[in-house]
Amino acid sequence: MRLVVGLGNPGSEYVGTRHNIGFDVLDQLAARLGWIGKPDDFNRLAKSKFDALSFDGVVNRASGESEKVVLLKPLTFMNNSGRSVQAAASFFQVDPKDLLIILDDVALPCGRLRLRPAGSSGGHNGLKDIQRVLGTEEYPRLRIGIDPPPPRVPQRDYVLGRFSPDQRVALEPAIARACGAVVTWIDQGIVAAMNQFNVAEDNKDTSGR
Repeated sequence: MRLVVGLGNPGSEYVGTRHNIGFDVLDQLAARLGWIGKPDDFNRLAKSKFDALSFDGVVNRASGESEKVVLLKPLTFMNNSGRSVQAAASFFQVDPKDLLIILDDVALPCGRLRLRPAGSSGGHNGLKDIQRVLGTEEYPRLRIGIDPPPPRVPQRDYVLGRFSPDQRVALEPAIARACGAVVTWIDQGIVAAMNQFNVAEDNKDTSGR
């Protein structure tokens, strides 16, 4: 079993914000992997099928080529993501090595992907809470660049703001690449996903595209 978690904040006021890029990836990933139902049934199916309130998130199940997959959107708000992740991992009996967190990263250019098998939170409050609750940094994560905030713009305001038109142009293909990276991780593991997608991102930077 694999657990893929997209980080974000619940509520219509946060839809399309930079901090919710993890939710955006799960929305596209749902169709690619094959949901039980339609992607817009996410919340209803989760509550009827799994009692989503027991782990403060909404889920559905899909099948990769070689693994059963659970997709989770925590509904705890970003800074309390750990509670939802821990409860879902326990419910579905998922080890940290079979957990993948998808999140935004202000240290990377918009649309840039970076897969890691483990590591620090890098100052991301969602990861901080997950690592505090799980008691380990040893789980894979997929960071998606959203650009650093402009001068004199507080980081909190920036990540809760919406992408500029130029950023959105870079983001759409990045979400598709992120889905590909997740599918590779599901079917082949973190090393194969890193070798394929981190190298591709490095080459893209070098070529200037």
